[in-house]
Amino acid sequence: MTGRKKRSGYEIFQHRCGTGELFAMRGHPIAEMKMNVKLGLIGMRSFVKALFIFIFISALAVEGISQSPSLRPLQLNQTEIDRILKKMTENEGLFREALSNYVFDRSATIQTIGMGGQVTGVYRRDSFMTFSQDGRRFERITYFPVPTLTEISITPEDIEDLGGVNPFALEPKNIPFYKFTFLGKEKIDELDLYVFDVEPKVMPDPKRGQRLFLGRIWIDDQDLMIVKSKGKGVPETKNNKYPVVETWRDNIDGKYWFPVLTVGNDELVFGNGYAVKMRLRVKYENYKLGRTDVRVIEDEDFSDDPKPSPTPSKP
Repeated sequence: MTGRKKRSGYEIFQHRCGTGELFAMRGHPIAEMKMNVKLGLIGMRSFVKALFIFIFISALAVEGISQSPSLRPLQLNQTEIDRILKKMTENEGLFREALSNYVFDRSATIQTIGMGGQVTGVYRRDSFMTFSQDGRRFERITYFPVPTLTEISITPEDIEDLGGVNPFALEPKNIPFYKFTFLGKEKIDELDLYVFDVEPKVMPDPKRGQRLFLGRIWIDDQDLMIVKSKGKGVPETKNNKYPVVETWRDNIDGKYWFPVLTVGNDELVFGNGYAVKMRLRVKYENYKLGRTDVRVIEDEDFSDDPKPSPTPSKP
């Protein structure tokens, strides 16, 4: 997203990242703690100790060092970690190959949120989608009312993320570009999951148009497939920021874990200090084995920049 205009009165912003939560703030509660220290009563040593604790806590907030309370540390040797990642990569390739035989519906809604929590703008894009055998994405827009966003603009990178890193996190062909850090295991519902932090080995050049994932993935310890991801598309620039989103997958036809829901609730902070709170919700549904090949239709039917369809009038 690209910011459009400056909004005053924003004192605190919160930016969620794949490895925890990063706070960059003016007026953060920690920063506003009133340390009414009377040196004559507690002495210089106590003051220095209090100051050290304050700096340490602030550093934790800034660096985003936080873990899920249900995350269990687990020691695995590198051979086992490599086995998990190798099998996950193979399975993701099989999953993407299987996905090319399915058609499905996607409904994406992006909202900007005002100071009082009210919705100040909406971008809605409903599509009928499928993939070709070589991974190309085909999209037919089924509903696209006139966007009412005024604080941010939807960019080609946002559209790419809606069909790329947001639902799928890792493209199998791009996995060699990533560094994986094993964190442990976490149980979600009945699933026992391996948890990895993921980051690009080298951040892509924004001018080249390549989109990669920065965040965290959860891998089922039985199927060795990604069942959940949380992160964002990168690279970013000072004028183009992207939300952290969380995607859940579900088992479709008893074989593969397909994305079913992506949600995000973030504040985008641009290089000039302009901050916009936004929400994103994308549903993927009606997966059906619908074809064996893709017929390439005219470009206007699958445009990434469609003309808005009129909003239906109320009866």
